Amino acid sequence: MSILVAKKTFLKKKSPLEMKRFIAGLLLFCLPLFALAQDPAPAGDAASGDVANGETIFKQNCASCHNTSAEKSVGPGLKGVQQRHEFPWLVKWIHNSQAMIAAGDPAAVALYKQYNQAQMTSFPNLSETDIKDILAYVEEANAAPAAVAGAPAAAGAPAAQSGAPSDLFVLVLVALLVVMLLVLGVLLVVVTLLSKAVSGDAAAGQTGTPFMERLKGTLTKTANNPAIRSATIWVFVLLVTKALIDGAFNVGVHQGYAPKQPIAYSHKLHAGEYKIDCNYCHTGANRSRSAHIPSANICMNCHGVIKKESPEIQKIYAAIENNQPIEWVRVHNLPDFAYFNHAQHVNVGGLECQQCHGEIQNMEVVEQRSSLTMGWCIDCHRKTDVNTKGNAYYDKLVQVHNEGSKENLKVADIGGLECSKCHY
Repeated sequence: MSILVAKKTFLKKKSPLEMKRFIAGLLLFCLPLFALAQDPAPAGDAASGDVANGETIFKQNCASCHNTSAEKSVGPGLKGVQQRHEFPWLVKWIHNSQAMIAAGDPAAVALYKQYNQAQMTSFPNLSETDIKDILAYVEEANAAPAAVAGAPAAAGAPAAQSGAPSDLFVLVLVALLVVMLLVLGVLLVVVTLLSKAVSGDAAAGQTGTPFMERLKGTLTKTANNPAIRSATIWVFVLLVTKALIDGAFNVGVHQGYAPKQPIAYSHKLHAGEYKIDCNYCHTGANRSRSAHIPSANICMNCHGVIKKESPEIQKIYAAIENNQPIEWVRVHNLPDFAYFNHAQHVNVGGLECQQCHGEIQNMEVVEQRSSLTMGWCIDCHRKTDVNTKGNAYYDKLVQVHNEGSKENLKVADIGGLECSKCHY
């Protein structure tokens, strides 16, 4: 009763119109937050280049040897590269580093000697705009907040865009705003009902129907309103339909799958720290349809003398002694009706492992970073330039393509979107 008296006292001090204005003010206060959740700030484009395009080019051509941070890899880390070298110098270096070294450019020679005379691959096909986009991506990557330790960024896409809130953050924010709006809506209804009840009590001189009975009757009448019931049913149906559609689209998608392997093999140690080439273990990656699972004999090329006493290495010895293959758990597995050829992509297309498998050199436990869906493959075919350099097979195609288009020859232009390329 004390609560009811307090509410009545409050309502006497504040008219229903004032209360509605107060709640409307709260709703207006929430609108900017709701707009932020609906339209998150896009990944910031640096003034000097397209960050999204730069990220694509970087992952296709640069990620295997360079980090966007200051950490050294095969080559130097690219953080602050625009402060170390002028843009025209960078363009010349990327187009033909060997020519600069041969010409005796001091900075080029110093860099060549610093990294044990490892020659950088030349990229004469990259335009100045492409290089600006790469530098913009590097600058954006270093301007973004540092990622949580132990959570490497997904490649291809999957993943975290600089300058934009994460999907989880947006989802939580939208959920909180929806709950807030529902609470405010209920408060508006309650205020309206209580204001009517108070005015009714005043008019009846407290001798009419008890307040709780009138409130119960009003709520029952509201619940039995056909429009409200219909709206509730439709909202429920739409939510269930969306959940079913989302679930159907995710059937067979195993992004993030990271099974435990029979032997705790670390790609971060072997491919990252020791720089062992992927093709040394996966011998078919650049010459076969399948990349091949390495045999125990390949492991023994090193571990016949290295860390023989390790419990994990002893599992390899046991497999050889018992003439039993190591039962590795497959991580990346395409459907049987989809044809994929590693050699065509790695050897002919010149793609790096990281473009599909993520930053494998940083993974302690291998996981599927890309969705590997049909849409993901088609999107890549639409964006990826055909590697025509030094391959006379493409000369006529490039000539015909250039007659009708100013864009580079894409995989989609040579049949990369035809159904029979992957399904036959």
